[in-house]
Amino acid sequence: MMTRTASEACLETRTGLSVAANSGTDSRIKSSIKYPLLFLLALAVFISLPRFASSQDSSSSQNKPSDNYTIRMNADLVVLSATVLDRHNALVSGLNKEEFQVYENQVLQHITHFSHEDIPVAVGLVIDNSASMAHKRADVIAAALSFAQLSNPQDQMFVVNFNEHVTYGLPSGMPFTDRRDQLHLALSTIKSIGETALYDAIATALEHLKQSNCDKKVLILISDGGDNASTHSLAQVIEMAKHSTAIIYTIGMIDERDGDQNPGLLRRFAKETGGEAFFPESSKEISSICEGIARDIRNQYTLAYAPVITVRDGGYRAVDVHASAPGHGHLSVRTRTGYFLPSVSSPQPAAIRHDSHN
Repeated sequence: MMTRTASEACLETRTGLSVAANSGTDSRIKSSIKYPLLFLLALAVFISLPRFASSQDSSSSQNKPSDNYTIRMNADLVVLSATVLDRHNALVSGLNKEEFQVYENQVLQHITHFSHEDIPVAVGLVIDNSASMAHKRADVIAAALSFAQLSNPQDQMFVVNFNEHVTYGLPSGMPFTDRRDQLHLALSTIKSIGETALYDAIATALEHLKQSNCDKKVLILISDGGDNASTHSLAQVIEMAKHSTAIIYTIGMIDERDGDQNPGLLRRFAKETGGEAFFPESSKEISSICEGIARDIRNQYTLAYAPVITVRDGGYRAVDVHASAPGHGHLSVRTRTGYFLPSVSSPQPAAIRHDSHN
């Protein structure tokens, strides 16, 4: 484990913005300060940009941190995180920029920036501790620690425990950690009793992620499904997820005898945010699933392009990403399938991701 704090692991980038799309004014992004990823560049606001190499970088730079850089642009930027799988559902690495095609509203886009790097991630472990999860807690804790073991040592992690109440697992004043002993304690400080405030827990975790300066943000939700105690509505939390930068992976501990289960909801949260939903037959399988999620996160590609934007009407813009490479056969790409363009009057940019396999 690293000796510095988790917060120090994620450097920040501040961006200067062009006056409008297609204007002649250059925007400069400097690597001294960073903001969260996946926001659109919009007029006179700061957004996120992942730390990636320039479009001229070769594939030999994959999985290595990039040096300080300056990127110039004169249009709004859309940033995508993409997982590539082969026909056997195995992760595919080693692809280059030319092997990807990005379409917005069915129009082929020019990829301006590309990388395949393992960068620090802010990760929230959202753990159901309602009464029905009591006999699964030991396996859930072991799985969460397995995830931490395989994650980037510089990741910022936190825990949200919930039954009918939502609580942070880490001590007050410690928003994130990269230490397994602290994570173990955070996962072990609540008894599995009571009902389920699933929506409130997701809302709390999404808000907490805003404190991180990491480029990429992830939630891992482990629950037996359903909600019977939240003050937030489903519609409210879905909207929060759509406007968040977070990718949500869900692990559904479904019991057919439980009338409160809702596997469809878990699938929806994953699909809306570019994650994936898993439904193990036994809690013993959670560890291998969490290990797979850790590998997925660390092997994602980052693609960026500057679309031509003539009207800022807050409308939805569909995005499709495809990959093809000799010797790999059919490839599928999991990434967001669109975003809502902020309107001119919007006080802040909002990127919405609806991810799926192409």
